[in-house]
Amino acid sequence: MPALTTHELPRYVPPCPTNADLDYADLPIIDISKSSTPDARAELARQVRDAMAIHGFFYVINHGYTPAQRQTARMVDIADLAFAHVTPEEKKTHAGTPKLGGSYQGYKLRNYWVVIFVVSQAHIDGGVQDQIEHYNIHRDVTKRAHPKALQPYIHEVAAFAKHNHLNVLHSILRLLALGLELPEDTLVNCHGFSSVGETYVRFMKYYSRSEDEETKTKNVWLKGHTDFGTVTILYSQPVSGLQVFAPDGTWKWVKHIENALIINAGDALEFLSGGFYRATIHRVIQPPADQRNLNRLGVFYFGLSDDDTKLVPYADSPVLKRVGIRKRFEDQDAPTMEIWRKSRTSAYGQTQLKPGAEKGVEEEMINGVLVKHYN
Repeated sequence: MPALTTHELPRYVPPCPTNADLDYADLPIIDISKSSTPDARAELARQVRDAMAIHGFFYVINHGYTPAQRQTARMVDIADLAFAHVTPEEKKTHAGTPKLGGSYQGYKLRNYWVVIFVVSQAHIDGGVQDQIEHYNIHRDVTKRAHPKALQPYIHEVAAFAKHNHLNVLHSILRLLALGLELPEDTLVNCHGFSSVGETYVRFMKYYSRSEDEETKTKNVWLKGHTDFGTVTILYSQPVSGLQVFAPDGTWKWVKHIENALIINAGDALEFLSGGFYRATIHRVIQPPADQRNLNRLGVFYFGLSDDDTKLVPYADSPVLKRVGIRKRFEDQDAPTMEIWRKSRTSAYGQTQLKPGAEKGVEEEMINGVLVKHYN
């Protein structure tokens, strides 16, 4: 476990959780600390398999960072520095180039996603620009320079990335592989910590918006979408807003659980699992009334397979042999992780979406694959 530094930094005081009576998703809670023996992993694998196949979302508890040692809270303190203690001018000097390079490393500044919030394609000029800012740090924190406010703490971010990769992501990947009845290191082997790829830490802040913006967007802050990687790890935070598209076709709120991780599947995991683990549709909407004017600060770890991983199903999985494989492209047309993440990253929020066949769905084609956005 990474040791805490004694270096001082401003404390971020999180808001109180909502008291609103919300329609919450009934998501499984996985105690990952119980995965120390083969028998225990087999039982957890069944739980994770069902959670990911049915919901695509679940909670992880006892993941190694404890409230008593304040590791999670300190990382939120560091995340806040990236937004509250870096000037707009310095943020611009550390801005990423997602459209050009297909990488989110650095800042995604506010108002970058120019067509994310569009009431209809016929009224695209009336779209509301996003009020979302994030700072993305490659797991190899030496890949690029960082803002001055973050530099004294960047070694802690490096330790945080390593913990999430080796102790959380790899543990989940082993359970997911067992759920497919594959050797447990099957997915771990294409998620190397030192491999060429884009797995990264993200600090993310949603800023509250005006009433006019809320009206125009019908209170949607980030449209329904799927992540493009394999496994996303979100450190649960108290300002509500995250919703998951449930199997019954309704949007359910994701409840805050103190110091829990919220796990979801992305496109790459769906491709590798032949559709058995579904990429989860989720969105962010305006918080409930008692949190209405609050900003929303989050800490993530986005897991992607190695860049050279070809995103074809593990056809030798006994589970897939029994249930069948659902493909979104033929094996010979399957992209690598590098091609898929660059295509999704460069297109997101920068391309004009077309109305889909389903109500409230907009679509775009990326590398021959139909990608849906849920308004």
